[in-house]
Amino acid sequence: MKLVLYTDGASRGNPGPASIGAVLYDEDDAIAVTVSEEIGTATNNVAEYSAVIAGLEAAAQLGADEVELRSDSLLLVRQISGEYRVKAAGLKPLHAKVSELLATFASVEVNHVPREQNEVADALANAALDA
Repeated sequence: MKLVLYTDGASRGNPGPASIGAVLYDEDDAIAVTVSEEIGTATNNVAEYSAVIAGLEAAAQLGADEVELRSDSLLLVRQISGEYRVKAAGLKPLHAKVSELLATFASVEVNHVPREQNEVADALANAALDA
């Protein structure tokens, strides 16, 4: 089963109060699962990675064997794809966790999308902060 995962992280203050949003779509383009949670104080990049981790864990729980990750964070996409090195010490364990989770799927795609195509994940992240 293939799932499409959109993720977003939010931080007000950077670092500041932070949250994550993720939405998984099934093969019929229907929402399978959403995630909307506060994660405490964090940077935006930590929130972005945390959203990916939560989304990949949800995809695994649903039994997905293929995942397409879509994010509007170009830095995140390029780091996960190996195009950029992860220099920030705080991101290295999160990057390692994402890599570990991605390795559990038979097929993985990681794609950058414009912010306008990531509105649901963005709204979920902001809703958690506003709650």
